[in-house]
Amino acid sequence: MSYEPPTPPADLPTDIVDTLNEYSPEQLQHVTRYAEALAEHKAREARFKEESDENGINERPADLPDDVPSKATITIKDINDNRYYYWQWREGDKVTSKYKGPVNPDE
Repeated sequence: MSYEPPTPPADLPTDIVDTLNEYSPEQLQHVTRYAEALAEHKAREARFKEESDENGINERPADLPDDVPSKATITIKDINDNRYYYWQWREGDKVTSKYKGPVNPDE
């Protein structure tokens, strides 16, 4: 292990390097975890946008509620021998659902 500080990447802005050099080891660990999570999030968003563009998914369905993201899909759930439509989408590791209505409107 070298006693010399690491050389920052050439494409990292000087003001960021100067700021990081002032941080404690604990603060740098927090920055590391945040930067990695942010990079994963941005990469995931970019993949989603790319997949949406490739699949032509640009329009929001007319019956999609305002509080449901456009990436949501419709699923059918069987509850007490009845079938219901739900909007369903992923938020990170969690799957979120919102009631849409019965599969058979007569029920």
